[in-house]
Amino acid sequence: MIGHAFHAIIYLPIYNALVFFVDHIPTHDIGIAVIIVTFIVRIILWPLSKRAVKAQMDMKRVAPEIEEIKKKYKDKPEEQSKAILALYRERDIHPFAGFLLLLVQLPILLGLYWVFARGGFPVVHTEYLYTFVAAPPVVNMEFLGLINMAGHSVVLALIAMLAQLTYTRLSMGPRGSQTPIEAVEQSFSSEMAKSFDLQARYVLPLIVGFIGYTVAAAAPLYWATSNLFMIGQEYLAGRRFNPEK
Repeated sequence: MIGHAFHAIIYLPIYNALVFFVDHIPTHDIGIAVIIVTFIVRIILWPLSKRAVKAQMDMKRVAPEIEEIKKKYKDKPEEQSKAILALYRERDIHPFAGFLLLLVQLPILLGLYWVFARGGFPVVHTEYLYTFVAAPPVVNMEFLGLINMAGHSVVLALIAMLAQLTYTRLSMGPRGSQTPIEAVEQSFSSEMAKSFDLQARYVLPLIVGFIGYTVAAAAPLYWATSNLFMIGQEYLAGRRFNPEK
């Protein structure tokens, strides 16, 4: 049941989108098609991304009030967490909006992985195509003539890792500043908050780099492009690398 739903809702749309763009790109470059599909996905997810960025900025604005609550309920962790969550509800702040955005992206990334893992290219499976999608005469698997999208790429894995590191640094601010999640976590355990901060900043990019190398190069290309898109979104929002913004 879940497999059929995944195939119909995730796999087929991604596969058909890639085939469509490969057919219309003069060089029939599958890597460029992946980038175009990534941008389309990011545009579709723009409302969620905007909500996540807004939540991060709102939480930095209420950071002084959070500190007051923590001082007031210093010895009452349960009351402290309730007061913080009540403040979030009052200001309509969604502290875990970023996690929701990540969860939505995972099935898309998995779908892209399966497209290449199951040999979806360079041979085009016409039985999977929608009636309005035509099979291209050829599929160029060499991204810009340099990287095989069905193989493993150290370069794309490193770019994906650096893009994740940069975006995490940008969205969370420098070490020692109030991160979007710490305001909640510190009410339960400061050690848990520090652990989350460390893992989000450094461990997650390493995991992204490792996985990016072990799977088909199309996956790290998608992840790198997606993060670069979000970095651009952060700049457009005026946040840049200034934690005060």
